[in-house]
Amino acid sequence: MQIKRASYVKGAATYAQCIVSDLPQIAVAGKSNVGKSSFINYLVNDGKLARTSKLPGRTRLINYFLINEGAEEFLLADLPGYGFAKVSDAEKLKWADLLEKYLANESKLSHVFFLVDIRHEPTRDDATMYNYMFASNVPFTIVATKADKISKSQVKNRCRAIANFFKVGADNVLPVSSTDKTGKEAVLAKIEQILTNTQLDK
Repeated sequence: MQIKRASYVKGAATYAQCIVSDLPQIAVAGKSNVGKSSFINYLVNDGKLARTSKLPGRTRLINYFLINEGAEEFLLADLPGYGFAKVSDAEKLKWADLLEKYLANESKLSHVFFLVDIRHEPTRDDATMYNYMFASNVPFTIVATKADKISKSQVKNRCRAIANFFKVGADNVLPVSSTDKTGKEAVLAKIEQILTNTQLDK
């Protein structure tokens, strides 16, 4: 699997604004400041496609990107970051409503890349996100970001600990570093598998 083209399509602030399309969708979810934008830019070889910010809570929409227009085509959906303390309760509820409705109702959602920080235990908000996906029967793969922030000898142990927390197999946790440029091949292989399975299910 190679990503040769990627372009921004639109942002949706409410579920009613979400894209209606026959294309399969792969979503990227994670708490604020976990590195979603950096992960997306690394994945598509475009450092400016998804806006990155040192201020968490920047992604307040579902932002859609069209990947490989014309061949192996799919939509990548960047979901709002959750768990950012410095927003109002009303704003948090708005984001939660958007996330929950998207995960429960988007019929073209094939998979979620669920990002967690490899350095830390998953948070209560991460557990809530997991419960959203589980309740909606959404397949997911955990991506452990910021793998460059720990020693290489620690990576396997941290991935195993994260897998144990979510009660999944260790091979369902992929360590990635957009800084050191590691882990992309495993993610691209997973995308290829997802798209192949989506075609077979038609």
